[in-house]
Amino acid sequence: MRKKNFGLGAMTAATLLAATSAQAGGLERGGYNIDLLFDPSDYVIDSSVTYVNPQRKLNNVRDSNTDLIPPNGDGNLNGRPNQGIRATEGYWVKRLGFKASLGDAVDCMADYSEPWGAHLNQGANWAGANENIETKIKSRNYATTCSYSFDVGTGKLRVIGGAFYQEVSGFQDRLVYDLPALGFPNSGIGSLNMEGDGWGWRAGLAYEIEEYALRTSIVYNSAVKLDNLEGTLDLRGLPIGLGGNSYAGVVTPVYGSASMPDSVELKFQTGVAPGWLVFGSVKWTDWSQLQSLPFCATATMGAVSCVTRDASNPVSGELTSIDLLYRDGWTISGGVGHKFNEQWSGAASLTWDRGVSTGIGTHTDTWTLGAGVSYTPTENIELRLSGALGLLTSGSSREVIKDGRPYGQRASYDFDNDLVSAISTSLKVKF
Repeated sequence: MRKKNFGLGAMTAATLLAATSAQAGGLERGGYNIDLLFDPSDYVIDSSVTYVNPQRKLNNVRDSNTDLIPPNGDGNLNGRPNQGIRATEGYWVKRLGFKASLGDAVDCMADYSEPWGAHLNQGANWAGANENIETKIKSRNYATTCSYSFDVGTGKLRVIGGAFYQEVSGFQDRLVYDLPALGFPNSGIGSLNMEGDGWGWRAGLAYEIEEYALRTSIVYNSAVKLDNLEGTLDLRGLPIGLGGNSYAGVVTPVYGSASMPDSVELKFQTGVAPGWLVFGSVKWTDWSQLQSLPFCATATMGAVSCVTRDASNPVSGELTSIDLLYRDGWTISGGVGHKFNEQWSGAASLTWDRGVSTGIGTHTDTWTLGAGVSYTPTENIELRLSGALGLLTSGSSREVIKDGRPYGQRASYDFDNDLVSAISTSLKVKF
C-alpha cells in the first residue's frame, strides 16, 4: 500500500495556538507542554512569550458585612463604586525549551515555564475592598523530560518520563477594617505574603506514525506539594491590639501548605488529506485540591493545628486564609491545521474550559477561538504567531456555606459575559 504524504510531517498544529491555553480555569496560565519533545530535529531551541488580556468586570457589588465596629464588622463600603469594576489585569507568560536527540531512540528536553498565576486588582476604592484590593500569584517551573521510542507495528511507541521543580509566590491585600471612616489615621489594609516550592514528576505514552502525521499521547503530571509555604501577615495598617487582636499593628511570620494540581492530558492529531491535519485534546485538572488555604503564626507551629477553621475543626491556629473552593477542571479543544507551501502553515481551534468556581469567584466556563500561522524562511528557523479571542461566561459570587463555615461572606457581585484576548509569538531554531 502506498503511504500518503500529508505534508505537515511531525508538526503539531496546537503549537501554533499557544495563546488559547493561557486563559484556562483555576490558576492556570502556561500549564504544562511537552510538544517540543516530538520535534524530529536533532537539536531544537524554542522560545515563546504570550500576552493575555482578560476583561472581567464586576457589577452590583454589595458589601455584605456592614457592621462598623471591629471585630464583628469591617465597615460599610456600600457608598463606594459598585458597577463596572475591572477585576483582572493583563499578564505575560514566558517559556523557553531545549530538545536534543540522544541516538535514534532517546529524546530529552529541558524547559522553563510559568504554569500558574493570577492577578486581581480592583483597587481600594470599590464596595468589595474588604474581599480584595489586589491579589497576585506567580510561578516558575524548571523541568526535564525524556522519552524512549521503539517500533510497534507500523509506528513507534514512546515511553515518556520526567521531573520538575516549581516555585510559587504571591500576596493578597484587602481592607480588614474601614478605619478612616471611624476617624482613625490608619489605612485598615492588611497584606498576606507567601512563597514556597516543591517537586513533581510526569509519565506518559505516545504512539506515532510519521507518514500520516499521526500521534496520540497521554501524559500525567503529578501534584506539587508546597508543604513549606512561609511568609508574613502584615497588619501594620491597623492600630496595635485593635478589637483584641494581638496580631493587629505588627508583622507576623506565618506558614501554611498547598498542593498545585495534578493533571492528565490526552492529545491526538492525524493527517486527513495532503497538507491537512486535524487535532484535539482533553485535559482533566485536579483543581478541587484548592479549597481554603489557612495560614498560621509560625510561633505556634507544633502547638496548634494549622487547618481550616470550620465546624469539623473548631480549634485551629488559622490567622487568615485564601479561599478558592475550586472544583475539578476540564478543557476540551479541537482544530485543524493546513500547510500552504514549504514556508507557510496555519491552524485554527476552538476550546472549551469548564469553570472551576463553586459559588464564589469568577472562574466560569470559557470558550476560546484561536488562530496561528507559522513561517519557515529556512530549514533551521521557524517563526510562529498566534492569537485568541474568548468569551468569559456570566455568573455571580455569593456567600457559600461549606462544613458549617461561610465563604464569600464579605462581598457579593454579578458579572456579565466578558471578553479575553491573547497574542503569542515564538521562535524555534533547529540544528
